[in-house]
Amino acid sequence: MFEKTTWIRLPRNVVVGHGVLSETVDAISELHLHGDPLLVTSPTPNEVAGQRVVEQFEDAEIDVKTVVIEEASFAVVQRVMEAAREVDAGYLVGVGGGKAIDIAKMASDELGRGFVSIPTAASHDGIVSGRGSVPEKDTRHSVAAEPPLAVVADTEILADAPWRLTTAGCADIISNYTAVKDWRLANRLQNVEFSEYAAALSEMTAEMLVDNAGSIRPGLEESAWVVTKALVSSGVAMSIADSSRPASGAEHLFSHKLDRIAPGAALHGHQVGVGSIVMEYLHGGDWRGIRDALATLGAPTTADELGVDAETVVEALTTAHEIRDRYTILGNGMNEAAAVEAAERTGVI
Repeated sequence: MFEKTTWIRLPRNVVVGHGVLSETVDAISELHLHGDPLLVTSPTPNEVAGQRVVEQFEDAEIDVKTVVIEEASFAVVQRVMEAAREVDAGYLVGVGGGKAIDIAKMASDELGRGFVSIPTAASHDGIVSGRGSVPEKDTRHSVAAEPPLAVVADTEILADAPWRLTTAGCADIISNYTAVKDWRLANRLQNVEFSEYAAALSEMTAEMLVDNAGSIRPGLEESAWVVTKALVSSGVAMSIADSSRPASGAEHLFSHKLDRIAPGAALHGHQVGVGSIVMEYLHGGDWRGIRDALATLGAPTTADELGVDAETVVEALTTAHEIRDRYTILGNGMNEAAAVEAAERTGVI
């Protein structure tokens, strides 16, 4: 008797393109949410987009309150939750890059209220995924949360964001190559549940970025369009799988370990990009193709470009398997000699 079931949570409205920030209230009104919004943002995104969104709500005679956060932490999540309760917010709107969107997403999930994502930088697939990432002391926690009900991604704003944020988003997507390989490996060796559909979608997004690496350039809305579509697709793949597996494997464990050893040294996307070069080498795949695509985009491909030394990379490689109970190509860990060889052969150190 067939008894398999699945429950896929996807955004109901995804609005991407030139000037679409002006359509925010329209996109939200179609969701038929109850109550007034609490807008969560940080200082620069508030100037770039947040204040304009507030004006739209006010023009529509919708009472909106704003919380401006300076950092991402579990304490800030609690502060946002308290603010939402105080104003009896019906839903939360995250405007910004990683931290504002992750904080709003996690707070809305804890409160059981809707969440709308308005990214101001195409820096990671968290703009549409069901996961939030929050640093705490010398580590970073990845926490499950509800995906956004709507995403409004204005390519005019995204194209104007610092280029390093966009290259981090590109590297985060390219790392899907090794994430899916790890997922397949875990399915074969550990019987981890696997979705061919989610895996194919995730691989397609990575291929989209590698194939278009030469045409993705700073300040071009066409580039922001390509990157944003890939980020959305990656988030959808995770929703289909009900897991971060389609976009998170050993390269993410490597990045999380770097966060502990050398906190703040580099952006998450850049770290997983470099990690993917090594992991693709360990899988026996086309690691040069990944390295060349990252280099073409202007993303880091070496320890020096990440701002860490060779010893830090080797330590991260040999201990990354300890980060979480997730089977990857790292298995039960690499020894130091193997880590040095892999990093040297790929040019990472």
